[in-house]
Amino acid sequence: MDVANLRINGNRLQQSLEEMAKIGATSRGGVTRLALSDEDKQARDLFVKWLKEIDCEITIDDMGSIFGTLPGSENNLPSVMSGSHIDSQPRGGRFDGILGVMGALEILRTIRENNIQINRPVTAVAWTNEEGTRFSPAMIASGVWAGSLKKDYAYNRTDPDGKRFEGELIRIGYKGPSPAKRWPVHAYYEYHIEQGPVLESKNRIIGVPKGIVNLNWYDIYIEGESNQAGPTPMVNRHDSLVAASEMIIAANEIPNKFGGDLVTTVGRIDNEPNSVNIIPGQTHFTFDIRSWNDGLTQRALDNLLPLFKDIADKRGCIVRIEETWRVKHSPFDPKLVRIVNDSAIKLGFDPLEMTSGAGHDAAYINQVAPTAMIFVPSIGGRSHVEIENTTWEDCKAGADVLLQCMLQSANEA
Repeated sequence: MDVANLRINGNRLQQSLEEMAKIGATSRGGVTRLALSDEDKQARDLFVKWLKEIDCEITIDDMGSIFGTLPGSENNLPSVMSGSHIDSQPRGGRFDGILGVMGALEILRTIRENNIQINRPVTAVAWTNEEGTRFSPAMIASGVWAGSLKKDYAYNRTDPDGKRFEGELIRIGYKGPSPAKRWPVHAYYEYHIEQGPVLESKNRIIGVPKGIVNLNWYDIYIEGESNQAGPTPMVNRHDSLVAASEMIIAANEIPNKFGGDLVTTVGRIDNEPNSVNIIPGQTHFTFDIRSWNDGLTQRALDNLLPLFKDIADKRGCIVRIEETWRVKHSPFDPKLVRIVNDSAIKLGFDPLEMTSGAGHDAAYINQVAPTAMIFVPSIGGRSHVEIENTTWEDCKAGADVLLQCMLQSANEA
């Protein structure tokens, strides 16, 4: 068979995505499928079922990541791998992550049903806890697999209810027998929705990221003094929430001060005692800062973090700053990026070179294996929300590009 003319089954890909979207479905068309939840287990079970139907060799490691492999004619050669994640944000979208897992599954199905001969084994993977919503930081399992995070550190991460990562992994039955440890990979492709507005604004269907921006997460803890709201004069207050508010404004203003592609986000605030008539005594917020330029990010942090301490001092509070996650920017493998670009052109698309502003498991895999990504548009640039959407035609287009990339890499000597 001339594999250049081979295409995936778009209807089947759509059906798989729609079936997955029923698991943890929300009222507005999104999903809530937090890592290691009952919904995550249900989706994992379905993915494993589908892998078994095409006779994949299935491996589940002790971080819960699932690998389904079809053999090649030379199984001693490093494999070609593709995948993403099954877990979602709370009230998140039905394409984020799962498109990459179902896309990889569809490539394996296409190879199997057409009896395509490949030299190297091909693997579809679902990484555990990419989102980092329930268990912070993000991309824990791929980080452990790549050797960038310690397994004990991952196992001891807790959710807001104090439940340990390892305990929940065991509870849902997905602490597998294989060690989460990297092995030789010839090429890793991750297929994903863009999660931004660039492709749609430029009327392009296929995006070819040159890499992923740096990723930096901080937890900011502010200790003030709780007191009765009415009798306490303003001059005598040590209000942790007011201090946090000033810090958040400073964080929001730092990109304008430093320019470039710098972005900052405060996504979570916890306040105690959180009562209408008590001055807040303890406040915690998260701080996310990203840029393609590692030096720019560091200069911004060198300016901002001391400012947080000055604000706390002014308000009579104590601030504790914890760096919970740091990943440098990740330039992808030039050869694989070229394969994605050329495959898209051969299929009649006009690909757009771009940068990924979102974090992906590819950032860690990129540290140990040649890596590239494929993007398709997010309607309205929306993601991590229930109304996240991508057309079925674009889902198929990206999967067709992924198919050609994986076949080319799988048949390399």
